[in-house]
Amino acid sequence: MIELEGVPELIDPVMVAAFEGWNDAGDAASTAVAHLEREWKGEVFAALDAEDYYDFQVNRPTVWLDGGVRRITWPTTRLSVVRVGGEKPRDLVLVRGIEPSMRWRSFCNELLGFAHELGVEMVVILGALLGDTPHTRPVPVSGVTSDPDLARRMELEETRYEGPTGIVGILQEACTHAGVPAVSLWAAVPHYVSQPPNPKATLALLNRLEDLIDLRIPLGELAEDARAWQLGVDQLASEDSEVAEYVQTLEEARDTAELPEASGEAIAREFERYLRRRDGGPGPGPTAGPGAPGVPGAGQAGLPGAGGHAAEGGDGSYLRDPSGGRTRPSKPPRRGAEDRADDRDEGRDGKGGRSDGGSDGGPGDGSGDGGREDSAE
Repeated sequence: MIELEGVPELIDPVMVAAFEGWNDAGDAASTAVAHLEREWKGEVFAALDAEDYYDFQVNRPTVWLDGGVRRITWPTTRLSVVRVGGEKPRDLVLVRGIEPSMRWRSFCNELLGFAHELGVEMVVILGALLGDTPHTRPVPVSGVTSDPDLARRMELEETRYEGPTGIVGILQEACTHAGVPAVSLWAAVPHYVSQPPNPKATLALLNRLEDLIDLRIPLGELAEDARAWQLGVDQLASEDSEVAEYVQTLEEARDTAELPEASGEAIAREFERYLRRRDGGPGPGPTAGPGAPGVPGAGQAGLPGAGGHAAEGGDGSYLRDPSGGRTRPSKPPRRGAEDRADDRDEGRDGKGGRSDGGSDGGPGDGSGDGGREDSAE
């Protein structure tokens, strides 16, 4: 039985979830939820029992000293709540954790139990995949759902993916079967620069979430981090002629594919977002500029909350990495005709560029540890 003592009655709550691991390329999705929790000072009210869902040889606990006393922090999934004020107040239930090692159905049922008790109206699951997308262009973000009515009402894609899936796809299907509206938002991360963090992809996910739930999200230093990331990747790519040539090829392919659309809808969304920020819509905390999904940037090791595990017994703080180091992007693999044909077949569901596999909930996936996987969603 779920008891939620101390949690106030929520106003039009939306649950926003992200999980480190298979569905979190560049740590973009988990960092987005960490950003919301930090900017809105989320208060953790529940943590799932780590013993039930995690293999501790895969996700190891950590030992730390608290005033000379040794303590253990266990990997887990935490739930926090934030109240967003303004003319249209709305509450968010934030779920941030690690993809479970076992008992996925029980894991999803437990999260849905919290959603039911809190009166959650919609679940939004964030994910990130590795794709054939250039770092110099706006990050493709696709919104998918298994609910045909929700797809029509919110102008989302109705997923048609078949193949291996991750916890994002499982949770979305669990929501659908439970009658809870659910949407997955997927950002495509360039596979040749997959090392976390990727603030450009995180920024794109937050902008798409902002449009979806009609809520102004404070960006803090995220836009600046994104610009700094892109400048760093530009410099590294320029030092390797093979990588620079490959990036140019991706740019030409992307520009050719998007030319007929003329981007009118994207321009309209950006103007609406600008008006919301100018008029001071809902949402406490500092704000940045319009923050378009195409704001340059990704991967500077300065984004708060990047790469940190959600953990039982942690202090909830997210510290900036002072190292500021950058990792050289790996050279793109040479791919044959068979690989490209597989990509076309498997990536039809989403707009996120390359997708080596996928899930019921979205168009492909990337590994949160920076390595490319032949998997998705």
